[in-house]
Amino acid sequence: MRANREARRGPSLLLPLVLALLLTLTASTARGAGAPPPREPPVADAPPTPALARTWPVGSRPPVLRAWEPPPTPYAGGHRGVDLAAVSGAPVRAVAAGRVHFAGRVAGRGVVSVELSGTGTPPLRTTYEPVTAAVEKGTEVAAGEVVGTLEPGHGHCPTTCVHWGLLRGETYLDPLTLLPPWLLRTGPSRLLPVLTAPPPA
Repeated sequence: MRANREARRGPSLLLPLVLALLLTLTASTARGAGAPPPREPPVADAPPTPALARTWPVGSRPPVLRAWEPPPTPYAGGHRGVDLAAVSGAPVRAVAAGRVHFAGRVAGRGVVSVELSGTGTPPLRTTYEPVTAAVEKGTEVAAGEVVGTLEPGHGHCPTTCVHWGLLRGETYLDPLTLLPPWLLRTGPSRLLPVLTAPPPA
């Protein structure tokens, strides 16, 4: 008789516990459904490319045979640099101060790469090819210092050219953004009148 009373009381005690648990789960699910999803931590924007170049890699204002064409995806086609017309054997210069990151051959082409000083982490890195290196890895170079000589064409351009690239980490950037406006100007220089000069006698 007592066992029957215990059996009847057991489920009656268990039922409120089950209901309380279900209500708690339902309330928390409802709160979660209405709450906005957790926000991703903000990703810092890449710093802008500073116009710190002091010279062109070749010549003074070489013709740009092909401009930078960023690929739509990392592995898609595009043009990850600019092609500058120059004659074979022309000196190739570091556009800004830095340290030689690489000097050697890649797929049969001579390549020189320079990490630019004071350009953040990861630093900006310029590349020049096809170039016979005149420097070694680890060499400190100044802006305008010769890092190599242009090799004969490898079929990359219709004429002899240097392919000039710019990267930050693994991201390719437009190397022309390194050039300040005064280096990008085209056309002949113009002499301005000196207004303070005395008139001719």
